[in-house]
Amino acid sequence: LFSYSAFVPLDIPNKKNSTEWEKVKLLFEAFGSSHGLTALSFSISSLTVIGMLAAITYTAYGMSALPLNLIKGTTSAAYERLENTEDIEEVEQRILRIKSKCRDGRPLSSRDRRTVQQLEERLRTLRRRERHLESIEKSWWAKFCEAIRPLKIVWGVFFIIVALLFTVSLFLSNLDKALHSAGFDSGFIILGTNLTNPLNMLLPVLQTVFPLDYILITTIVMYFIFTSMAGIRNMGIWFFWIRLYKIRRGKTRPQALLFLCMILLLIVLHTSYMIYSLAPQYVMYGSQKYLVQVRCNMVLLFAFLLDQCIVTRTYLFLHKFWFFSAVYYFGNWAFIAVFLIGLVVSCCKGKKSVIEGEVDEDDSDLSDDELSVYYR
Repeated sequence: LFSYSAFVPLDIPNKKNSTEWEKVKLLFEAFGSSHGLTALSFSISSLTVIGMLAAITYTAYGMSALPLNLIKGTTSAAYERLENTEDIEEVEQRILRIKSKCRDGRPLSSRDRRTVQQLEERLRTLRRRERHLESIEKSWWAKFCEAIRPLKIVWGVFFIIVALLFTVSLFLSNLDKALHSAGFDSGFIILGTNLTNPLNMLLPVLQTVFPLDYILITTIVMYFIFTSMAGIRNMGIWFFWIRLYKIRRGKTRPQALLFLCMILLLIVLHTSYMIYSLAPQYVMYGSQKYLVQVRCNMVLLFAFLLDQCIVTRTYLFLHKFWFFSAVYYFGNWAFIAVFLIGLVVSCCKGKKSVIEGEVDEDDSDLSDDELSVYYR
């Protein structure tokens, strides 16, 4: 309804003798007019802002959490099982110690009953952990993961280098806008690339050899998807300060999967502007050159050389409204800040448990019946 109302023209000619076909024809003409393009740009830009918030929340954190988790690895299943056994013995002793108070027939106090109930719930959770750890310790998948441990470290180092490359490129692009743009009222649109970055130099060069630039763009998009999934996997799905769902292997709710797909779609939609922030020269002009010698930029464009330098449709579509460009600009700074915070947090955290997220207090004992499906 919103999209339809955005496309419908407001100044419909009042012709009493017009037929229904003429009205439909007028509507389709409005679809192809510049007003329809403006409405479509506004609708997509609004969704892109939502995708930007999701990228700041999940992608920025996933870019730091994914590589560091690969490098640090997980704790040993045998070591965790030993600690878990000690915890079980300690909880059982505490339960026996409290129940020994009523050997003479006196009932337990309400405080002791609550404590016993909490300890029994804790004991059930520890026993479920024991079963999970035992299954993982005997599974071939755990042995395979141990065998490819060096490969995981290599991938982790590669991912952290790529994350730092993206962050540096995004920082230089935003710094260029802060120093050389026309200001907030123009959406921080730069009139020329004064501070270049690695991706901004690489993509126009790769564009000259088909299809190297498409391969790199696809790699960037897939990287954002993987890091976003890693961020959602580690954080779960939140609504402000309320945690709605957890993403767990074999136990994720259908509603959580729907939210996961929706979040990924919005993040992919925001990737179009993220690529512009990483490589503005490539998105605006590609490999175009003025007089075969000077590469096209915004300075030449504003020098009225429109017949020589043609701005891409993607750039015009993304910058139809200046206030969206301003929101994207501040969103990029927030993205960098969240990435750095996530990097510090991920460095300070220890190794993850080998059954991270597999056992929770609210799980039932029946959920352990599916252990043989995942750990063999």
